[in-house]
Amino acid sequence: MDERQQRGLVIAATAKIQRKGDAWIVPSQSLNGKYTVRRDAAGQSCTCPDHELRQQPCKHIFAVEYVERREMAADGTVTETRAVRVSYTQEWSSYNAAATTEKEHFCRLLRDLTANVPTPPQTGAGNRRLPLSEVVFAAAFKVYSGFSGRRFMTDLRSARDAGLVEHAPHYNSISEAMESEALTPILHQLIEQSSLPLREVEQDFAVDSTGFGTARFYRYYSEKYGHEQLGRAWVKTHACVGTKTNIVTAVVISGMQEHDSPQFAKLVESTAERFTVREVSADKAYSGRDNYALVEHLGATPFIPFRSNAKPDPKSPAWNKMWHWFALNREDFCLHYHKRSNVEAAFSMIKRVFGDSVRAKTPVAQINEVLLKIVCHNIRVLIHEMHELGIEPALMIGRQHPA
Repeated sequence: MDERQQRGLVIAATAKIQRKGDAWIVPSQSLNGKYTVRRDAAGQSCTCPDHELRQQPCKHIFAVEYVERREMAADGTVTETRAVRVSYTQEWSSYNAAATTEKEHFCRLLRDLTANVPTPPQTGAGNRRLPLSEVVFAAAFKVYSGFSGRRFMTDLRSARDAGLVEHAPHYNSISEAMESEALTPILHQLIEQSSLPLREVEQDFAVDSTGFGTARFYRYYSEKYGHEQLGRAWVKTHACVGTKTNIVTAVVISGMQEHDSPQFAKLVESTAERFTVREVSADKAYSGRDNYALVEHLGATPFIPFRSNAKPDPKSPAWNKMWHWFALNREDFCLHYHKRSNVEAAFSMIKRVFGDSVRAKTPVAQINEVLLKIVCHNIRVLIHEMHELGIEPALMIGRQHPA
């Protein structure tokens, strides 16, 4: 493949080439205009200066050739690709059964999930420390309820009366636990553990990031407007999500200005420790040679679209293979890539049910609150799948949590 063929492949992969009668309209790669390409039994021609000077196939002719090859049907006819709105049916009987019994199932599954959280040994004098498992249960149940600490106490006492916990921790005890850095790894473990019942169901995953607003604002200088502006701070959350059920399998919390791509490996590697990974989809923010190589190393296929200036790279086999797939089989590539929309759906589910902002004021408590939202989301997903797939979630109660 010479240089003109490679450039034609890039144009076919990244530009919108339209058929107009018996001609093709091909945008200039420098975005300075358009050229008309004709291909028939008599020969082929292009209105670009390169073809007029050399009278040889130019990159625009090669681009049209690749587009025709991509859209050629098995019988030799050229197909016309049109966008079709995809709609999905809802299993209303399963949905209704899950929703009307959700709170009861949620409390019992949360109790099973948190039952084995170890309580650190007590040092020094003072009142006897409450079991950490019950404090974590109360913190997660509070986030699920959506109430403030004081208003939530009625629900917590009801849970105690139902035998779900032995004690009803004071709302100040719950707030203090939320401020603890030691709680963060435990919540990560709970997220991973709550996804395990679906490891036989999920094989395709999607990665993306979102933000949860805080009550803190910050000043920044706007180059566009030439003066300082006020912005709202947020907790940036990166997640890996199963595309069939929207279960969250791994989470990374980063600084709000950090890039997405460096978090990709942590999320995918963590998921691959517990799931069989077949496909991983993500948007262009994750388009990097290392990310392609990682997914292929795990025995999966990366469906990450390429930027407009991307080129094949023989030194990176995983990148090179997917670049040609993206260029020559765009429609098939997009069918797989479309699964990425499920990570957006998961974020939407979390924010619609548990809010798109956090109540906590300190950074540690804000991180823990976001993680608790995701724990609650995973339990809700399990409840729905209990009714739709007929599974009985085994939350692996005997698995140890980090102290």
